[in-house]
Amino acid sequence: MKSFDNVLREMPDIANEEFASVAGKLEWVGMNDIEMPVRIEDDRGNLIQSTARVTAYVNLKDPDVRGIHMSRLYLHLDQAFGERPLTPATLRQLLCSFLDSHEGLSDRALIRVDFDYVIRRKALESDNVGWRRYPVSMIGILEGQEFSLEMGLEVLYSSTCPCSAALARQLIQDQFKKDFDASHPIDFERVHQWLGTEEGILATPHSQRSAAELRMRLTPTFQMFPIIELIDEVENSLKTPVQATVKREDEQAFALLNGRNLMFCEDAGRRIQTALNADERILDFWARCTHYESLHPHNAVSVITKGIKGGYVAGAGAPVRLDHSAN
Repeated sequence: MKSFDNVLREMPDIANEEFASVAGKLEWVGMNDIEMPVRIEDDRGNLIQSTARVTAYVNLKDPDVRGIHMSRLYLHLDQAFGERPLTPATLRQLLCSFLDSHEGLSDRALIRVDFDYVIRRKALESDNVGWRRYPVSMIGILEGQEFSLEMGLEVLYSSTCPCSAALARQLIQDQFKKDFDASHPIDFERVHQWLGTEEGILATPHSQRSAAELRMRLTPTFQMFPIIELIDEVENSLKTPVQATVKREDEQAFALLNGRNLMFCEDAGRRIQTALNADERILDFWARCTHYESLHPHNAVSVITKGIKGGYVAGAGAPVRLDHSAN
């Protein structure tokens, strides 16, 4: 009987033994939607466990080589994610291992890790807290010795239409004229009571759940990813992030925030643009604000970038969750 080692040695390796029937270099080749557990360090040094979908690519620079060793990419991922949390250093080490295991075949490598970052968020007014989920993507690219780091993020918020608010105010004014005689003195108590009736808020502006999808190129010098800091930066610029636990006092506070922060999708985009432009850690960015209209069957959308000439996001950068491509 043949030994197991002999059987292994006799197994065909078509990727190594055969030339490509049609020659050509490949920009990227590898795997996506790889299922992996991942640990992420939060801003307090605690480790958060999540489930990730991973993309692992290298290029194929030799036009005559038929294929790469995909199992090597997987094994490097499995070992790295099992031994240490997800950090910029982890991504860089993984990319180096991808290239080391494909020496002579590849000189560029990419890894993208998509996961849900789940944290506890305090209610606006009450003492309650609740869970919030933020879809996050981490993307590392190594080309030669040059390492670039990108982060994708999605933040949900509420948007109240300024035009609709103005039209609602006009109707309330008209109703006030009908209910109160301008030729007689205005009774304070009567007006106060009227404002608490349905006639006193005859019309309301339309508002909707909205989403900001961002992709940012970061300075690759972090010890850990600034996930919470960037989420807070975006939410603080918008002022109306969606809430988890909501009692009546929280809902009232949320209504006040919306009333004080009326915004079109253009306004939301400019708020985020201003915040990200002021962050020196962000080298470049692409962001899309989508307002899922309650008035229309279609959405209102704005897209903003940092505007670096020739920057990778100066055109149509891919947002988080849109796809798992290398673009």
